[in-house]
Amino acid sequence: MADSPPNVLLLLSDQERYDVSAPAGPPVETPAIDRLAADGMRFTRAVTPISICTSARASLLTGQFPHGHGMVNNCHEEDALRVNLDPDLPTFSEQLAGGGYDLTYTGKWHVGRDQTPEDFGFSYLGGSDVHHDDIDEDFARYRDEEIGIPLGEVEFSDAVYTRGGEGSLVAATTPVDVEATRAYFLARRTIEAIEAHAAGGDDSVPFFHRADFYGPHHPYVVPEPYASMYDPDEVELPASYAETYAGKPRVQEAFLGYRGVDAFDRETWREVLAKYWGFVSLIDDQIDRILSVLDDSGLAAETVVVHTADHGDFVGGHRQFNKGPLMYDDTYRIPLHVRWPGEVAAGSTCDAPVHLHDLAPTFCEIGDVAVPDSFHARSLRPLLSGRRPHAWPDSTFGQYYGEEFGLYTQRMVRTDRYKFVYNGPDVNELYDLRADPAELTNLIDHPDYAAVRRDLVDHLVGWMDETDDPYRRWVPKTFA
Repeated sequence: MADSPPNVLLLLSDQERYDVSAPAGPPVETPAIDRLAADGMRFTRAVTPISICTSARASLLTGQFPHGHGMVNNCHEEDALRVNLDPDLPTFSEQLAGGGYDLTYTGKWHVGRDQTPEDFGFSYLGGSDVHHDDIDEDFARYRDEEIGIPLGEVEFSDAVYTRGGEGSLVAATTPVDVEATRAYFLARRTIEAIEAHAAGGDDSVPFFHRADFYGPHHPYVVPEPYASMYDPDEVELPASYAETYAGKPRVQEAFLGYRGVDAFDRETWREVLAKYWGFVSLIDDQIDRILSVLDDSGLAAETVVVHTADHGDFVGGHRQFNKGPLMYDDTYRIPLHVRWPGEVAAGSTCDAPVHLHDLAPTFCEIGDVAVPDSFHARSLRPLLSGRRPHAWPDSTFGQYYGEEFGLYTQRMVRTDRYKFVYNGPDVNELYDLRADPAELTNLIDHPDYAAVRRDLVDHLVGWMDETDDPYRRWVPKTFA
């Protein structure tokens, strides 16, 4: 396969926080991800362009910020502004398919109500869930026929619900074995795909496989031994739990009631966070299964492995649940690890700011296919080689469009030290990330930061103009 591009294995988790696999993070056991980092490169300043599933996943496919592809909220919701991705937008997957790659896909999709990965160059191998996609019934058949426990016929224990027990399920223990979990099933489907590629016999046809796990997205429902792997009494809540919301946009404190977690106390959040960590470790063990088969197949040396997430999760950070119109690092900072034998130095670290959708042009360059002009992204290829181009930007950008009770615009610019958030209907935010990494103190009106604020505003408006953001003409007027 020396004359062919490498294979690519993309392992995408759903709502995984950056810190759970970071060296200085909480004591979460992630040996498989740690091995990827030890054998490849860990990115320390990777962010999602938006912290909502459909939008972030559409950005990953199209290489565009959400205002470019238009899927600015979840496609399965009744208020979805766009229920399907524009089929005329170029995607990295279609570029690779046109360049000779064999593309396969397992698990979560969530980019279009009436579309599937097969509309964008992939062969879909199953594992969807009814809530997000309802593409197939493979996992339901697996549970019924091979496990003997149909979906919905189990009773959870240690359950935590919002709204005093009357709302949504947040976390619980399931009595089934690990083999009955969707995470295990998705790893099995991925392993089957790898083994099929290895047995195919045609080394001139590289593969791109994408495994999208439905977790550690809530509800954090896990079996033993993961349910009790972390003792809630020993769980340390994030520093941002000390949030008071003084000087913050009013929607932030209101969101506690909206999500139904305003009555959650420290003890409850420790229970929830322990289950979240257990979910992370469950998925990590499934990644380990996949990587072991990749090694045994003889394909590891010629396969690029990428692990990342669509966005993060609050899990008690700022006392919040899930995500929302709060542009904190809890949900915008994401893990990113790349292993590429012979190309990426083992144990290397990259501190350059990058976006999730920078992977789109990266995959195109790895696959030796053209990068579409429509992409709002830069290939990570030079960074993976240990070289940061002189013109590489010093900041990342993000956006959000409100929630079910009303849409409004948010924009963010983040440098290595500062973060500025534009909030259309309320007070803007400015954080000194070096002095206040938990983002507890809003410095937007602090006179000592006036010059910083002006510089970040100019930077944000410049980016909006560069990417043809439709809000670029009127947003600057609110800064006057």
